[in-house]
Amino acid sequence: MRFEKLLSFLQGASWALAIAGGFYTFLLFLPFGLIIASIVALFIFLSGCFFAILFVMAQIQSDKLEELKKQTQLLEKLSLNDQTLSHY
Repeated sequence: MRFEKLLSFLQGASWALAIAGGFYTFLLFLPFGLIIASIVALFIFLSGCFFAILFVMAQIQSDKLEELKKQTQLLEKLSLNDQTLSHY
């Protein structure tokens, strides 16, 4: 539960870094030229997107692990029921 909340927070922080950081660095580097400002802002935006994608992948893997645990539990329960039925 805490890990999911942490992942959600980190996803939001990554998107904030991507959008606000890219916009802020564009405005910060605009006096040096439009092309330089665009390149630096694009780099900051892409780094924020990279971390957002990384945390989304971590959350997907966490959800997958949780679902596999549920499926394993159901299969064990079915296997136990099958063994008890075979004795009759």
